[in-house]
Amino acid sequence: MSKEASHTIHENTHDLVAVRKAKLQDMRDRGYDPFAQNCEQLQTSKDVTDGFRADVEEDKTSATVAGRIVAFRVMGKASFLKILDRDGRLQIYVQRDVVGTEVYQEFKKLDLGDFIGIQGSVFQTSTGEITVRAKSIKLVAKALRPLPEKWHGLTNDDQIYRQRYLDLIMNDDSRRRFTQRSAIIRTVREFLWSRGFVEIEGPMLQSVAGGAAARPFITHSNALDCEFYMRIALELHLKRMLVGGFDRVFELGRVFRNEGLSRRHNPEFTMLEVYQAYSDFRGMMELFYEMVQTICKNVFGGNTSIKRYDGQSIELGGKWREARYKDLIMEATGDNDWFSRSKAEKLKRCAELNIEVDPNLEDFQITNDVFEKLIEPTLIQPTFVTHIPRELCPLAKLNEEDPTVLDVFELCINGQEIAPAYSEQNDPILQRKMFEEQVGDDIQNLDNDFLLALEHGMPPAGGMGVGIDRLCILLTGAESIRDTILFPSLKPLPTES
Repeated sequence: MSKEASHTIHENTHDLVAVRKAKLQDMRDRGYDPFAQNCEQLQTSKDVTDGFRADVEEDKTSATVAGRIVAFRVMGKASFLKILDRDGRLQIYVQRDVVGTEVYQEFKKLDLGDFIGIQGSVFQTSTGEITVRAKSIKLVAKALRPLPEKWHGLTNDDQIYRQRYLDLIMNDDSRRRFTQRSAIIRTVREFLWSRGFVEIEGPMLQSVAGGAAARPFITHSNALDCEFYMRIALELHLKRMLVGGFDRVFELGRVFRNEGLSRRHNPEFTMLEVYQAYSDFRGMMELFYEMVQTICKNVFGGNTSIKRYDGQSIELGGKWREARYKDLIMEATGDNDWFSRSKAEKLKRCAELNIEVDPNLEDFQITNDVFEKLIEPTLIQPTFVTHIPRELCPLAKLNEEDPTVLDVFELCINGQEIAPAYSEQNDPILQRKMFEEQVGDDIQNLDNDFLLALEHGMPPAGGMGVGIDRLCILLTGAESIRDTILFPSLKPLPTES
């Protein structure tokens, strides 16, 4: 959009706001304040349409509804409009001879975006649309700014994310997606509660950024005069609960990582972490599979076939694939001897496969780059990738048959990791050693308090993390993580002079 066109739109919007403010002032001058204290709403649009019966006379039906005007067709003696409430849209029919001439004249001064309350009877139009015939109508909140144009809507991504409220008004898909997100989270909680899990709340401000390898946000406590980290994971405090005798625990909350923005990453995101004593990573496989089937049943009517934004289908029913990390690497590189190759040989093979790799990476990191860039994007259907190299996670149990790998899975669906899970490391001596290998000289990032807790004894356990935003991308068919987060992280706009 050109600067001149943008300026014209700004001027037009300014003019429309001025007209609406003049209407507001006129109402107040006549002793009427359109910003009501309350408004009775006995039914929603869904209640009205679901409850309609063609065999009941109109005079014997009633509806008391309220919502925002989103369509308005004013005629001489009668008018149609549509209101939007939490359940959707509902048509209203307003007749001068029913509401009275004075009320009808005031009604015609309403604008798109205004909130109104209506009491009336329910009937079906000749085209079959369930409609409320207004007997009374009242303006309860005046909108001073116009809504986006109906046919153009919001086409600017930045405006969609900055002014999400407009997106929710204009975009039915967006309303549906965030309603589904809420239902997904509710179902997750109810699923875990029904299996005896206790929900806990760990601290968001932590003295050590532990539980994951990520760059934290740092803040300062004035009261304690020390720095804290915004949590990058939920894990270590949930494991403290296992030590304390809570055998089944979970937390569902915000996590913060001071890293990049992309279609799949937001610095602030929602994470679910679950820990179950006397279980392992295979127990977590069963738990997550059952949880997804429950979500499909409760939120999506039993449908397990999910459409991506590009039309491709993902099948969540049936048996999910299981594949070992090493096997996938050898298959993708075409090299059965990959794991015995030197670093130089691996870099050469990466170049042949057109995989851009930092030559300064550790050997295991080069291999993981191959996985993330060459393999993971191809894992569209559910795949449990098991037994990853021990260097990639210091918090999991070593495999008894092959101590170079861990008893873990990374569940990949839709070309991205959805849920990693471990057989949790509960040997405090080995845990300390693995932590020390991870932090190297950065010893201040060693969580000694957690290690102290572990020395008091933690039962064998399975643990799992689920990125809720990514799960919602998958289940709702969204294109980007920003389409599943109501208010994603954005750079502030410059202040106008």
